[in-house]
Amino acid sequence: MSRLKSVLAGMVFLLFSIIPALALDQAPMHLAIDPAPLTVNTAKGDVPFRVEIADTNEERERGLMFRKDLKDNSAMLFIFDDTRLVTMWMENTPSALDMLFLDEKGRTSAIRENAVPFSRSTISSGGPVRFVVEVKAGTAKRLGLTIGDKVRHPAIEAIGH
Repeated sequence: MSRLKSVLAGMVFLLFSIIPALALDQAPMHLAIDPAPLTVNTAKGDVPFRVEIADTNEERERGLMFRKDLKDNSAMLFIFDDTRLVTMWMENTPSALDMLFLDEKGRTSAIRENAVPFSRSTISSGGPVRFVVEVKAGTAKRLGLTIGDKVRHPAIEAIGH
């Protein structure tokens, strides 16, 4: 009987230690809003966004996973260590997104609209990029974003000059 109690106690311990860890893993990541806005220069003029910056491997991997609170004027800027082909995906991401792929000078080189929530399909930059900006789906169309649009932020300008 004591062996059964030990096994049950071990199972209860595992249950109560694993479930919170799994729940924590699914908690959305909220990075600090950068004091400087990210600005997209469009044919309609400059459009500022409140921006979170993902510049570590962990932050880039997690991105907007589990987030349901992205606003029309919010963005996440992904900064990569070097200019290269970049692939993104939407696993564990419940909100549809538009992705702007930027070269080292902040020029838009590719736009991928309406990325499908929870999809494991890869979304490619199609060529070498240094930055990716994720915004709420429909933003690219609403603002008339096009290839060649300039995106400005001190983090981009620090690398591009």
